[in-house]
Amino acid sequence: MPNFYTDNPDLVAQLERLDLTRIVAWREDDYAQARDFAYAPRDHEDARDSYRRALEIVGDIAGDFVAPRAEDVDRAGSILADGDVCYAPGIAESLERLRQADFMGITLPRAYGGLNFPITVSVMIVEMVSRADPSLMNIFGLQDIAETLNKFASDEMKDAYLPRFASGEVTGSMALTEPEAGSDLQNVQLRATEQPDGTWRLNGVKRFITNGCGQVSLVLARSEEGTTDARGLSMFLYERDEHMRIRRLEDKLGIHGSPTCELQFDDAPALLVGERRRGLTTYVMSLMNGARLAIAAQAQGIAEAACRAAVKYAGERVQFGAPIATLTPVAAMLADMKVSLEAARALLYETALIVDLKEGLEHRIAQLAAANAAPGVTAPTADAGGAPPAGPGAAPTAELKDLRAELKRFNRLASLYTPLAKACCTEMANQVAYDSLQVHGGSGYMRDFAVERHARDARITNIYEGTTQLQVVAAIGGVLSGTLAGRLDEYDAGDYARTPELLARVRHARARLQAAVDHVRALDDTRYRDFHSRRLVDMAIDVACGYLLLRDAQGDARKLLVARHFVAAMAGRVEGAAATVLGGDPGQLDELATLAAD
Repeated sequence: MPNFYTDNPDLVAQLERLDLTRIVAWREDDYAQARDFAYAPRDHEDARDSYRRALEIVGDIAGDFVAPRAEDVDRAGSILADGDVCYAPGIAESLERLRQADFMGITLPRAYGGLNFPITVSVMIVEMVSRADPSLMNIFGLQDIAETLNKFASDEMKDAYLPRFASGEVTGSMALTEPEAGSDLQNVQLRATEQPDGTWRLNGVKRFITNGCGQVSLVLARSEEGTTDARGLSMFLYERDEHMRIRRLEDKLGIHGSPTCELQFDDAPALLVGERRRGLTTYVMSLMNGARLAIAAQAQGIAEAACRAAVKYAGERVQFGAPIATLTPVAAMLADMKVSLEAARALLYETALIVDLKEGLEHRIAQLAAANAAPGVTAPTADAGGAPPAGPGAAPTAELKDLRAELKRFNRLASLYTPLAKACCTEMANQVAYDSLQVHGGSGYMRDFAVERHARDARITNIYEGTTQLQVVAAIGGVLSGTLAGRLDEYDAGDYARTPELLARVRHARARLQAAVDHVRALDDTRYRDFHSRRLVDMAIDVACGYLLLRDAQGDARKLLVARHFVAAMAGRVEGAAATVLGGDPGQLDELATLAAD
């Protein structure tokens, strides 16, 4: 089987293109960690070499070990027996192989047994694992649970649990959703009651919990009696015992190897994570942003597998005396699939880079604030944005002020780009899987070919961890407020001397996006904004991807072909969407209820 890293030149190129210099230096404490850990890098090139070697190891595991088991995993699924979940044999074997290779704590600090890798590298690993078997990713990829503990838990809690996550001793789950609280998490009703000894007890039901059988769960629960909104919710750590019962496993369309559980908590003992009342507003939002980036990578991996399956089949299937890949309609489908795949990947890793910079800034600011604290004064606790507030004993230096200002900008960018990437990659994966099955024809509808599994697996990606519609809600503020425009200004200032005509087309598309944005803002009509939000966000994705592909094409002849094909299609899509927004009338929205009812 192929190595899923080295056989993917576009993925390899992403690592080489991305500027990780500051990110790595911050994560490595300016490479001081090399004094305490033998496997810590001594400089930037040493770090990059470590990342390359790790990606090649995972690429080999994904291609040679995980992928050959994926079909059997899909058919076997998970089983609930005697109150416990049994993974499909291939899932258990693959988890063990990844555990043996020390990849269960990718981004965790070395002090807890982790690899201390940037998020960008973690996302690459998730993409490769997902290409092999996306159901495995749903268990392996839940490392954001440990990362959330690392960011917000007490030192005592981190010491107790993070080494267990990093070693693979435990897996986790995010127990958020309830029967009456899906997307509307502020309506969570599971109760948390404080005990005299300082521990808490959980009572209630959670539903649709991915890997709900995991040994450690982060549970969102209502801790404040009499509350009905997000301010009454806190986050709790629960380790499985007899007080939680798995009531059922969901019978799903796809991702069969990943158990989705309904959980009943009956006076289950739990520990408070962080502070009361910040469960949803701070901790879950951080957790969800990480999960959404992981799902975007999962979708990217599924799309890669589906696209390759289509290319292989079209090259082998002979009709009318020639492989169907030579037929213009089929060749056009294959080209569209490859181009949309690479455009989404460009946005995915731009997003990962932004999130890495945000996390790095938080880490650096915390270090400087602690260093500036007066003797005997404890450094302030990080606020919701990740930056310790200025206060007694922490007078900000000029560097600290600059970094705080930069963090504000990257917080806004991360809040915008994460939903953009999630929407883009997951919608792309569904389209690529659909088209791949179409290329296969009737054969693709049969279980003899993996493409029908890819189509089923892709379908959940634009639903869980927030539907595409919710990603639009999360992103539209950044599109309308100018956050996107500021980032596009940075792209536009790049050197595109080799592609002036393509740059002109991207700039024209950007102008049409801006005209649509200005029109919606001028009307100041909430319903009209909501009605066109999806169009505006899709336009934003298209324009951003246009710039990113153009940037990557400057020294790459093949990428130039990709950029040219993408920009030609993108220009038409943006023009059509802009015309719809600019030509609409808020009064027409009164007809929506009638049409929906009909």
